[in-house]
Amino acid sequence: MSERQDAATFDVVIIGAGPSGLAAAIELGRRGVSCLVLERNDRVGYSPRAKTTHSRTREHLRRWGIAKDLLEASPFGADYPSDVVFATRLSGHVITRFENAFACAPQRQDIYSEHAQWIPQYKLESVLQAYLATLESVTLRFNCRFETATQDERGVQVVFTDEAGRSETINARYLIGADGAGSGLRRLMGIEMRGEHDLSHNTVVICRAPGLMQQVKLPRAIMYWLVNPDVPGNMAPMDVDDIWAFSTQRRVETAAEARALINAASGMEVDAEILRIDHWTAHALIADRYRDRNFFLVGDACHLHPPYGGFGMNMGIGDGIDLGWKLAAVLQGWGGKALLESYEIERRQVHQLVIAEAATNQKTTSKNLVVAGVEDDGPTGEAVRAEVNNRIVETKSREFRTLGVVLGARYATSPIVVADGSSPPPWDQAVYTPNAVPGSRAPHLWLEPGTARGVSLFDRFGPDYTLLVLTSAAEAAAERFLASAARRGVPMIKLSLHRREAQALYEKPLVLIRPDQHVAWRGEDFPDHEGLLDSIAGR
Repeated sequence: MSERQDAATFDVVIIGAGPSGLAAAIELGRRGVSCLVLERNDRVGYSPRAKTTHSRTREHLRRWGIAKDLLEASPFGADYPSDVVFATRLSGHVITRFENAFACAPQRQDIYSEHAQWIPQYKLESVLQAYLATLESVTLRFNCRFETATQDERGVQVVFTDEAGRSETINARYLIGADGAGSGLRRLMGIEMRGEHDLSHNTVVICRAPGLMQQVKLPRAIMYWLVNPDVPGNMAPMDVDDIWAFSTQRRVETAAEARALINAASGMEVDAEILRIDHWTAHALIADRYRDRNFFLVGDACHLHPPYGGFGMNMGIGDGIDLGWKLAAVLQGWGGKALLESYEIERRQVHQLVIAEAATNQKTTSKNLVVAGVEDDGPTGEAVRAEVNNRIVETKSREFRTLGVVLGARYATSPIVVADGSSPPPWDQAVYTPNAVPGSRAPHLWLEPGTARGVSLFDRFGPDYTLLVLTSAAEAAAERFLASAARRGVPMIKLSLHRREAQALYEKPLVLIRPDQHVAWRGEDFPDHEGLLDSIAGR
């Protein structure tokens, strides 16, 4: 018997159980696709890494039914102000404040179904892992190291070392590399990352500082940018029990150094217990390719962003979702090869946009904002801080006002999106203007009072394609198209919504919504049924 016959078999193997790998596994597992997720670590006790879950990501968590679980995992509760404060030190002068940074405030807004949430990445991962455990077709194994993989016309073979040090081989149809910036699969594929390297070198110190939250006299915030000549950087409350993160562009090696810098940056005597010291380098890089036949890359394995704006983790989750539903469609027999080709075409557009935004934000750090006299008392210091305030507002506002990027990212070109000749509203990175131009995220609408499950239009979309019918005159054509979809094997539900506000948002009476809530097509009447169905199914 051959080695291939001896090995266990899954539809998809995913290397890496970070957010992008977990998102791909959830998207596949919800559709009954058998997945094995291999993670080299235990994913316990790591630094927070990302700290902002954008509203678009939380809309997907709502679609999965776990947005509330993430909210309940928030260390300080949903009403904790998501403000960013610029000050000289934690004990010093306030320079400026950005209220509701990243749109985390829990009040209902018309343009999205879920607000953003400030929460450490490890808490998000725990929520995703808990949900993944409910999906019978998914297996998650920790402390397993990816070694190598091969592929042929039958699929892939994956070799890894398990927690006991034994070598194992797995057969699968597809392999996803969600294994981070140092991706072993990317190296195996011979793919280069190109762009700007070494934009900055940074240290993050995680500490427990009992009583610090009560000692800080500044307005409460999710992050404090500290602008002073001694130790410019930032500090952020991370978790209960006074867990804080301190970031600086200095190289910090020892706990004693870290404590001294924290005391200097804060302007207080902080009894800090140093829990972890991490060094990281900011890059703005994108891979030459995201795919080699049955091998795919997602998340940091194919794009790296400076952290300014909180885009990186959210983009990785978006990758996993985009690739996940498309792989499932192919494995289930209704998706064609263009569906898989569309993954890189679509996501690269978003990555390039976001990398440019993050790189722009990276150019102004706390260190760049230091001006002589910024800490002075009296009128002289106030005048200097007013000048620094103006510069902060000019250069940093776009970092904390990002809804145009978060909700407005559009698949302008895609083999599975049917253009209608219309143009989206003018681009604004801060302001999102709802529109149903094909390729865009579907415009959101509340159908009832409140924000509970079931009252958002997005809650009514089906798990695969949704045919949104906005006028009674279009119902007959919709029924005929739905019958054609059934004959062609394209899974689809019909959603009738004869409401003026919906008609104003979508502009056409018939709209096809993809599984990921993007618009695939819209029109007055259907063209050739088979041609349209084959286009959106990637055949």
